[in-house]
Amino acid sequence: MTPLPDSASRDASGWRGALSPAATVVSGLFASLFLLFLVAPLVGLVGAGAASGVRQLFEDSELRGALLLTTLTATTATLVAIFGGTPVAYLLARRRFSGRTLVVAILDLPLIVPHPVAGIALLLVLGRASPFGTVLFQAGLRVTGSVFGIVCAMLFVAAPLYVGGAREAFMRVDRRYEAVARTLGDSSWAAFRRITLPLSFRGLTAAAIVMWARAVSEFGAIVVLTYNPKVASVLSYDRFTTLGLNGALPVAAVLVLLAIIPLVALRALRRDE
Repeated sequence: MTPLPDSASRDASGWRGALSPAATVVSGLFASLFLLFLVAPLVGLVGAGAASGVRQLFEDSELRGALLLTTLTATTATLVAIFGGTPVAYLLARRRFSGRTLVVAILDLPLIVPHPVAGIALLLVLGRASPFGTVLFQAGLRVTGSVFGIVCAMLFVAAPLYVGGAREAFMRVDRRYEAVARTLGDSSWAAFRRITLPLSFRGLTAAAIVMWARAVSEFGAIVVLTYNPKVASVLSYDRFTTLGLNGALPVAAVLVLLAIIPLVALRALRRDE
């Protein structure tokens, strides 16, 4: 390789020296604008509506009812996902079978489908006009205009987050620990209960928190199935359409403040990782 002349080497060095600070400044500028774009709307919303929102928590029974309904339905949907999704996540983490990639893709599909479309799909399958919906209705479960419909919508759009997080948590557990337990006489279930579950517990909990937070914020699928009773996201939209921006600000600010709780819990779980 022919060495560069001294002048060319000095020029190249000079360009690097001149570009590096400029690139740093440009990168810093774009990063600052990016962070400002993400943070400013939330700070502005909390600053404009947090005080009145907290005050309305004591004065507005409809807001308290919507928050309670949101909490209960999101918790119910998360519990259903834990009991139903944990075996699915374990199977996907530990078994290799034909079509596994397709199954994972289908499970993730609700994450990218527009959520009003998700609501329409649920209405098609669980609505009273469908065979399954007819069976549910005869059993006393109505999907439209009901708490059951809210739970179904939350479960459908948010459960993939739990299954994906649980699958990763199981995959991080070293199989050799399970193999040692099996050689010591444990059954598959005992090895799962004594080894896999404790070692993956933190990841499973984080996945459940992420799912719960996503369920709380769901709007599109819920509003297709159930406008009343109102969860908090639907109430904020209702206040916006009926009372305008100022009427929606307190509800929206309270929702932002409540969203901080699962985020703090997640950071606490991942602090030692």
